[in-house]
Amino acid sequence: MRHTLQFAPLAIALATLGSAAPLAQSGPASPRDGMLVTTAWVASHLKDPNLVLLHVGDPADYPAKHIADARLVSLNGPGWAAPRAPGALALELPSAEELRATLAALGISDNSKIVVYQAKKYFSPSMRVILTLNWAGLGANTVLMDGGLDVWEAEGRPTTSEMPVVKPGTLAPLRILPIVASLEDVQKAQTAKAVKIIDARDKAFYDGTQEGGNAAARNRGHIPGALSVPFSSVYADDGKLKSDAELQTIFKDAGVEPGDTVITYCHIGQQATSTLFAARAAGFNVKLYDGSMDEWSLKKLPVETTIKK
Repeated sequence: MRHTLQFAPLAIALATLGSAAPLAQSGPASPRDGMLVTTAWVASHLKDPNLVLLHVGDPADYPAKHIADARLVSLNGPGWAAPRAPGALALELPSAEELRATLAALGISDNSKIVVYQAKKYFSPSMRVILTLNWAGLGANTVLMDGGLDVWEAEGRPTTSEMPVVKPGTLAPLRILPIVASLEDVQKAQTAKAVKIIDARDKAFYDGTQEGGNAAARNRGHIPGALSVPFSSVYADDGKLKSDAELQTIFKDAGVEPGDTVITYCHIGQQATSTLFAARAAGFNVKLYDGSMDEWSLKKLPVETTIKK
């Protein structure tokens, strides 16, 4: 990810756009209240004229089963990532105009209420979609349906194979927010006070037992000084985000202190969005190092391991 932006964490950036809980009747009691809605809430608001449901899952499964009027989103589709040139980083954010056109084609307008849900535990892709919407300045109107399609179906709620008829939306130019950390931001954070860098990859990549990094520059280990909160650790067995108390414990045990700003990274900037979402729900200011280990390894920057010899 090559966007170099001023250092303004996500929680602060969203606050400048208004309440983070536009879908609720009153202001959020905790950060997560403005970030998630229940399946019951979605079921009771399906007829809302401004509601836009985004289905994130295997494109092959979507035609046969999705929530009524949900639109398929695939990170492999046009508009969600910049075209990858030879030697470029994977999953870079698109241009503002490309993303704006993609969102409008999905029926998203300035006054839309956007609900993202995952199918078959597509956790990190759905969180990447939410991160992209936040980056585009639409985070105040975007929430996650907690538990996704698995919980929806387990509760006996209906799905459909009928494809939605989508009327293009009307979007003003996107207000891109400075919520992405550059390589230079991460290097400064290594010695900064009250900033923690978090590796969201599986523990084997963090400790160096498994090889990671860009295919052209493999390495073992993590960014020096980084803490470990694997993206899979923030979800309960039913696919819902873990409770506030559980998330607070996870980040405390990892070494994150109250008031810290959290910068997350992973392989290419996707898994890290799950850990970022959880940190934000736990009340931390957050940023994404989108270049992640893909960029760090290509730059041949140092790594450290925790393998006991």
